[in-house]
Amino acid sequence: MAVVTAGKSTSFAEVPGRLDDVLGWFARMRERDPVSWDEHYGAYQVFRYADIEKVLSDPAVFSSDLTGLVPPQEEIELFSRGNFVRMDPPQHTKMRRIVSKAFTPRVVAGLAPRIEAITNELLDQVTGRERVDLVQALAYPLPVTVIAELIGVPAADRDVFRRWADELLSAQVPDTVIPDEQMMQQAGKRLRGMIDYLLAHIRQRRANPADDLTNALIEAEVDGERLADEEIVGFLGVLLIAGHITTTTLLTNTVLCLDANPDAAAALRADPERIPAALEEVLRYRSPFPRLARLTTAPAMVGERQVPAGKVLILWVASANRDAAQFVEPDTFDIARTPNPHLSFGHGIHFCIGAPLARLEGRIAVQTLLRRCADLAVADGVELYDPRLMTGARVLPLRVRWS
Repeated sequence: MAVVTAGKSTSFAEVPGRLDDVLGWFARMRERDPVSWDEHYGAYQVFRYADIEKVLSDPAVFSSDLTGLVPPQEEIELFSRGNFVRMDPPQHTKMRRIVSKAFTPRVVAGLAPRIEAITNELLDQVTGRERVDLVQALAYPLPVTVIAELIGVPAADRDVFRRWADELLSAQVPDTVIPDEQMMQQAGKRLRGMIDYLLAHIRQRRANPADDLTNALIEAEVDGERLADEEIVGFLGVLLIAGHITTTTLLTNTVLCLDANPDAAAALRADPERIPAALEEVLRYRSPFPRLARLTTAPAMVGERQVPAGKVLILWVASANRDAAQFVEPDTFDIARTPNPHLSFGHGIHFCIGAPLARLEGRIAVQTLLRRCADLAVADGVELYDPRLMTGARVLPLRVRWS
């Protein structure tokens, strides 16, 4: 078990990549050094809910744009043009307003029948099997198929999408917060195939319009401005990768939580109306993306520590979601928890635009899974992501008794 010694905080690179170890480290850091200077990474790490919520609420002082710290790289710069996750106002405001026009609550709600149909089609393919990998059978293909259909690319290409996601998300814990030139070149190579694919799709849509999100983004206009193809690429790429992995991890984390808490599973079977609240607790208890990064634009107080301008902050939202100052009995999985203001979808102007879709997919998938499976139990062979980078299972074998 990693320890925190007087005057020296443990870097997250030194914490074992097991969830219990990471959660133990969070608890110690919240108590002993909640805004911690990490000498190894040259960054401040932030662990308490109140401090992280404050940082996320102030984009003027705590910038999302870290591009000025990294070496230039052609593919990364092209992708960044539409990646409003890494933008500050006013560019972020303009991009989000345009994208929001094509990603309205009505559009998302209208996807429910299709999500239900895809879920049942996928489960039809494995019904009767006594052992099923939830990731292969449902948790990966469901959100990827939904997003592929939403943006108008062939769902049959989902193996390609998964390769891109694996290349971008299967990294080891990095040795630096700010990538060097070699790391940027490697990242650019990984992005090239996706960029070329999406640019070709966008140009094809300009020539042959269709009723999909890509076409809506092409036509969306704010203050007389429309998006360039290269800006649309960044948004579609984020949606394709981050959008599917959020739902994939939410579904695997839900099954892991219900397997460890059979009373909760029984309660959801008895009353499916409780599933949305249960999913919020899963998001809090096993946060899919454990950390965010911000850059100080001016000297700022974070907690009781003065942070100079130009410093990177690593915001451990997974730690904030286990903070006893915000949540009663935070280490207890409680599907009746209310309120549940977890930070897993972010906070403030960068609150995840895809959150309603992930919630809808999760609700329909879990409800259908519990209805069609009389019993689910996690089997041997589970493969988890490193919880310092992502929380969830890349392989989740289940023993299933079908209804």
